[in-house]
Amino acid sequence: MSDHTAETIAAIASAPGAAGVGVVRVSGPLVPAIAQTLLGRAPQPRHAHFAAIREAGGALIDRGLLLHFPAPASYTGEHVLELQGHGSAVLLDLLLRRVCELGARLARPGEFTERAFLNGKLDLAQAEAVADLIAARSQAGARAALQSMEGVFSRKVEVLLQALIALRVHIEAAIDFPEEEIDFLADPAITRQLEALRAELAGLLREAQRGLRLNDGLRVAIIGRPNAGKSSLLNALAGNDRAIVTPIAGTTRDVLRESLSLDGIALELADTAGLRETDDEVEREGVRRAHGELQRADVAVLVTDAEHAMADLALLADVSVGVERLVLINKIDRDHASPHDELRDGTLWLWASAKTGAGLDALREHLKRLAGAGSGEGAFSARRRHVQALEQVQAHLEHAAGVLAHTRAGELAAEELRHAQHALGEITGSYSSDDLLGAIFGSFCIGK
Repeated sequence: MSDHTAETIAAIASAPGAAGVGVVRVSGPLVPAIAQTLLGRAPQPRHAHFAAIREAGGALIDRGLLLHFPAPASYTGEHVLELQGHGSAVLLDLLLRRVCELGARLARPGEFTERAFLNGKLDLAQAEAVADLIAARSQAGARAALQSMEGVFSRKVEVLLQALIALRVHIEAAIDFPEEEIDFLADPAITRQLEALRAELAGLLREAQRGLRLNDGLRVAIIGRPNAGKSSLLNALAGNDRAIVTPIAGTTRDVLRESLSLDGIALELADTAGLRETDDEVEREGVRRAHGELQRADVAVLVTDAEHAMADLALLADVSVGVERLVLINKIDRDHASPHDELRDGTLWLWASAKTGAGLDALREHLKRLAGAGSGEGAFSARRRHVQALEQVQAHLEHAAGVLAHTRAGELAAEELRHAQHALGEITGSYSSDDLLGAIFGSFCIGK
């Protein structure tokens, strides 16, 4: 992939906005020559030059600003040129065509950021945060993406990686002296190192899971029997009549999704069909999709009422491990019940009325906390692959601990730690395949 950096690339970095300004970005070895041709003289580094950009035959394309950032002090680490024009997308396209006439080629999606990664300006987690910032769905998500761009997540991964390497060195040194009478693998220091590493990893995994929710939004599946008030709850949280509400059981036949923001926190609500046995083929498909929604949810909210609450708990049986469970006792206005929120067997029970709105503030606050609100200024964004990588590291460390505790097989423990180091390195890109890089940068916008 490094051969691609020998080429000069160009793309429209941003279309005209409210001020009518658009940008064409160019990166690569031909930038100084292109800049000099367009300006008519060698540009001064990192200065804005007012330029009349002309076609090869001398016809004016546009008047605007030309900025040259020599390597390596640029976003990509290469020579970079930015042309700021005004007017329309047509003019930007003409600017782009002119630059390509002078030797550049059109950039692939994400190629500017990919080059920044390949040239050591960003690690992989920071590069992904660029795309996350652009696609942020909430204020909290944008702030978290900025933290990752600044390297908060990467530094935590690096600290963990160095501790893991130190433990590998300790264990592999013990393996290198099998003839010694001392059992180095029984050294309590190794156990302490491993346990400290596992505790640190567990903390980082929790932070990354919060970062994933800040980035993607919290996915909330609303489940329950027919006529429990699921659609009414969706409407109450969304603040509009998004879902049809009738007294007829089975009104909701499909998954109905609604995205909303609670104080800058993105939520994706999914109203599902009532869970029950039915002979209606359409309703049965809706029930099947409701169960499928539980497999991708972060939170399952069981909507029930005081009369059916204990029986309805069975509906939570299909909820996947790791999905937060929440019981909402609805219709307190009808049952004349007084809210008394409580924690039962690790599951929060909330009392509310979707009809009147009583008690829903407590639900909103709880959902915001689950989504990462209040995580602090150091909260960072993360992606699902980051969380999966940390889970792999966790599994390898657990296996290593089991090996050391029961068999003293140092070679097996060292192999588990090697796999853990590889999984951890994939987060920042110290270990990465071309396929992984292609999938990541291929999802970026052109011009980024």
